[in-house]
Amino acid sequence: MNKTNDHVSLSEVHRSVQIPDKVSLFRRLFAFAGPAYLVSVGYMAPGNWATDIEGGSRFGYQLIWVLLMSNLIAVLLQTLCARLGIVTGRDLARACREAYPRPVGIALWIVCEIAIVACDLAEVLGTAIALNLLFGMPLMWGVVLTAADVMLLLYFQHLGIRKVEAFILTLVMTIGACFFIEMILSKPEVSGILTGFVPRLNKESLYVAIGILGATVMPHNLYLHSALVQTRAVGQTKAHIKQACKYNLIDSVIALNAAFFVNAAILILAAATFYRNGIEVTEIQQAHELLTPLLGTAAASAAFAIALLASGQSSTLTGTLAGQVVMEGFVNLKIRPWLRRIITRSLAIVPAVVTLAIMGDAGTYQLLILSQVVLSMQLPFAIIPLIHFTSDRAKMGEFANKTWVKALAWISAIVIVALNVRLVTSILSEWVASSEGGVMWYHMLVFAAVVALALLLLYVLVIPYIRKQKRRLEHAPELSLEIPAREYKRIAVALEVSRYDEQLLKETISLSRLYGSEVLLVHVADGMGPRLWKEESEDHEVVGDEAYMRRLERNLQELGLPARMVMGYGNPPDEIVRIVEEEKADLLVMGTHGHRMIQDILFGATATRVRHKVKVPVFLVRAEQG
Repeated sequence: MNKTNDHVSLSEVHRSVQIPDKVSLFRRLFAFAGPAYLVSVGYMAPGNWATDIEGGSRFGYQLIWVLLMSNLIAVLLQTLCARLGIVTGRDLARACREAYPRPVGIALWIVCEIAIVACDLAEVLGTAIALNLLFGMPLMWGVVLTAADVMLLLYFQHLGIRKVEAFILTLVMTIGACFFIEMILSKPEVSGILTGFVPRLNKESLYVAIGILGATVMPHNLYLHSALVQTRAVGQTKAHIKQACKYNLIDSVIALNAAFFVNAAILILAAATFYRNGIEVTEIQQAHELLTPLLGTAAASAAFAIALLASGQSSTLTGTLAGQVVMEGFVNLKIRPWLRRIITRSLAIVPAVVTLAIMGDAGTYQLLILSQVVLSMQLPFAIIPLIHFTSDRAKMGEFANKTWVKALAWISAIVIVALNVRLVTSILSEWVASSEGGVMWYHMLVFAAVVALALLLLYVLVIPYIRKQKRRLEHAPELSLEIPAREYKRIAVALEVSRYDEQLLKETISLSRLYGSEVLLVHVADGMGPRLWKEESEDHEVVGDEAYMRRLERNLQELGLPARMVMGYGNPPDEIVRIVEEEKADLLVMGTHGHRMIQDILFGATATRVRHKVKVPVFLVRAEQG
């Protein structure tokens, strides 16, 4: 056991897969393929089977849309994980350690380790049940035997990450083939499957839908995926990074849709076999026992058990890798893989053995549900930091989440967190209500745990915004206090030939006397004649406006102010800007009448348009007609 200063997890396989240049699209895609397949097994783990079987046997095809929604959310989140690892070179756990204070990082690590143990618990029970179904091995012996699979993991890790990916892909294909056979044998209704994609829920199906969603998106997969993508030797240029993000997106879509097929196949199998015959199934063993008589062949039960065994073993391998990533990432601690595996598996075996000893084989289903509840409680602590990190331009640069991606990610997070909170509170309420002794202490313990987790989640949610604001203030430019006084040698005032001009002239005269400035009297004739003939127009309006401006010019000169008039012809905003630039005015005084919405549309907002075009300061006067 030792601490390391390495900045990467899974250092033994980091950048070990070369990405060939100038090869076909298929070969390049093949080089990137793999990480998402390791992740996908978490979406078809034994913990998912219980919820899928219950949903199909109780509600038929109604909840297929929940699986589809869960799959779309999973694709989005796993894509963000892959992008985080590719762009920053940090997995999610290591990014959390660098972003949060050490006590918070330790707390997140502990919560995550509990979740990994809970996930491993589901894998232990799934493997043990599969061995029982295939060979009649007692569940207790099956649980103990799962401790030996550490040797299998060590063997494949020694061969390299590509061999691990190939083995996992073989298991995934085995699961898919088994359920393809099940689908053929069960003969589901195509019309029923299609109607299952239409969203609908009632009070009874809501609880099962929450369980399906809670069991689908696994938190440890988010940590694992961000580390696995770094096994590819991706170039450091923007083009290479962009290419890697694109191919990992393709990898995620293909792999997670395969997981969707498996989950949907389990639900469809339960609907076509059990719901059709009015049988409600709540245990995996019960489903296995009923398949042969209902479908008329032992191949159905055998395929079911083989798929369950493949699911348990594939999840075991990826769960161990996730545990290594989490430990190395959060606390920068490396231990030998076999020791890490034994510790994690022991923590999972102990509660399984105790439950079997006390409650017998019937207790395995309740233990599977418990493992999903624990996973649900940890999920927000992975999703929220992931969205924060991938939306931070300081970390991601031009690869930061776009606005629409952030919106979808936060909507997904809200849905997942809300439904998982609902699932957890419902199950905990049932446990509390059914408790006979020590209820008060149980309530206090649950309440303390919920409050502690809520405070931790609130910190993880809010602190990035506080730090972003602090960083913005720290990088604010420092202004020099030795600013020379501004001199306004020529002040232009835009007049309208109306009663409003009196207020504009009063402010202009005050400024002119203060700075000793020349006053430039500006007016734009904007009738039909001036717009067509410009300064050559001599209609009644132009003649009157010019006489008015000359009179003002004489009045200001009689007050001892240097003043002269300048006429413009045509569009007022454009002409005012032109005159200010040509006459080299230093300040522009304009009137604003407080128009709102419809008035601005009808009469125009000259001041607003001018102030965005001129390069000199604009002094706006709220002109009220007296």
